[in-house]
Amino acid sequence: MEEQIKHYTRDGLTVIWKPAQCIHSTICWKGLIKVFNPRARPWINIEGADTERIIEQVKKCPSGALSYIQNAHTATPDGTIQDSSTSVEVLKNGPLMVYGNLRVKDSAGNEVVKSKVTAFCRCGASANKPYCDGSHMRIGFTDDRG
Repeated sequence: MEEQIKHYTRDGLTVIWKPAQCIHSTICWKGLIKVFNPRARPWINIEGADTERIIEQVKKCPSGALSYIQNAHTATPDGTIQDSSTSVEVLKNGPLMVYGNLRVKDSAGNEVVKSKVTAFCRCGASANKPYCDGSHMRIGFTDDRG
């Protein structure tokens, strides 16, 4: 079965949504309801905010289900924008977020290339390890860093 991918475009900006990757964190719509409204159809209104604000919110997507393309000439064939920098963020009571390009090798030796945002499980309850599937919310995971 082919992965479903939706594109929402305006003025040099395309927001890409991959529903199968979505962990329903609600970060998108709680941060920018004028663009990401789960009760509306289509649920993404690309005209709801300016380009910079939409990009800022898309970058917060913990699963990478939302991404964007700006200036298509800098995009790779799969629609991601290459950036050589990588950063890591620990979300309070949530996953470990890695922003940037990386290769992930599983215990069987299979490699997958990830770009933009990758959410790694910290709670141990994910059914999709090493990736976060939102289980931390279900089990009430909390940081023990105080």
